[in-house]
Amino acid sequence: MRLSPDTPPLKKPIPRDAFKAEVAAWAQKIQVTPREVHVRPMVHKWGSASTTGRVSFSTDLLRQHPDFRNRVIVEELLHLKVPSHGKLFKSLLKAYLG
Repeated sequence: MRLSPDTPPLKKPIPRDAFKAEVAAWAQKIQVTPREVHVRPMVHKWGSASTTGRVSFSTDLLRQHPDFRNRVIVEELLHLKVPSHGKLFKSLLKAYLG
């Protein structure tokens, strides 16, 4: 997912465990089960999802505001159900995030 947050980053990042708990909560709501969840440095993206069920998120995301983090989390988890950014993906994204 390639986005730029509209608001400045948080001064203190949230802990990785708290972030992974957010991912787990969203995965339960969306009814997906990622095989692996990674938080690692990423140069050009906020997150990615593989066809094998691995989702990765940028360590920079830990400094972003909750609304932006949630959008990235939901987009990547939705890719476990819908690999493209077509109409179904956009409809599901709107349903989960409004």
